[in-house]
Amino acid sequence: MASLTAVYGAPPLKLATVPQGSVQLSPLVPGGQSMDTLDGGAFDAIVVLAPPGAIERRYVLAHALRLLKPGGELTALATKNAGGLRLRAELEAFGCEVTDTPKGGHRICRCERPAAKPEGLDEVLAEGGPQILPDLGLWSQPGVFSWNRIDPGSAALVAHLPAGHSPLSGRGADFGCGIGYLSRTVLTSAKVTDLLLVDIDRRAVDAARRNIDDPRARFEHADVRHLALENLDFVVMNPPFHDGGDEDRSLGQAFIRKASQSLRKGKSCWLVANRHLPYEAILAECFTRVVPQETPGGYKVFEAIK
Repeated sequence: MASLTAVYGAPPLKLATVPQGSVQLSPLVPGGQSMDTLDGGAFDAIVVLAPPGAIERRYVLAHALRLLKPGGELTALATKNAGGLRLRAELEAFGCEVTDTPKGGHRICRCERPAAKPEGLDEVLAEGGPQILPDLGLWSQPGVFSWNRIDPGSAALVAHLPAGHSPLSGRGADFGCGIGYLSRTVLTSAKVTDLLLVDIDRRAVDAARRNIDDPRARFEHADVRHLALENLDFVVMNPPFHDGGDEDRSLGQAFIRKASQSLRKGKSCWLVANRHLPYEAILAECFTRVVPQETPGGYKVFEAIK
């Protein structure tokens, strides 16, 4: 029987061998498999590009060990300044015997899944799994953007979203919806008939489903940049500007272009951005009129009309 392998993320191919046809497990890859729903002992080998957040990283490593057959090989790697120096100790805490190799700015750890159930597995899976935040009353999960607090930028946008005599109405979308914080405000308008919540993080979409119980809401795990949308009446968004920890202003610019392409003539995109991000030029290029809103602090809010 052929061996079955899986991969989490996109490990550099010069540092780790990922066989063709490996099952993708990352929640940041639309179409990948969810680690939460797969049966234990399903794989002979797993390669993990470990995430930088400690709780999230331990959770991914715990799931990888759970999904391996006893004796199956786990290869986990991370850059030294993004958790790589902690990888060996974290795997050893599960009872694994680990070899640790520095290469290409990464630490590469290899081990076999112990025959017995790895130590502390259930506790780590509970700590990093979906959970309701008591202070917010919302579902979230470590690894999701701003997972345990309301992002100040999103809060600034909520404060400026149309309400009262001229609320949002018709068909709309929340680009990069996260756990659904913006959408909850949008759906307070009875004039909204349909709202698509889309995010590239499956965990965020799953949390949003739990946080929003409204028949007008639809949910999609997808990359906004690759969606085919048209004839929308509004878009709201707090666009991302990091990719793998590095600032990437092209992400927000791509979201702005997609919003313009998706809207009907005369309809609006409401967005928030950090003050240092130069989105004014792309907004002017894609929209007929751009109306800055008065916003204190380190954020700026715009209504952009197509």
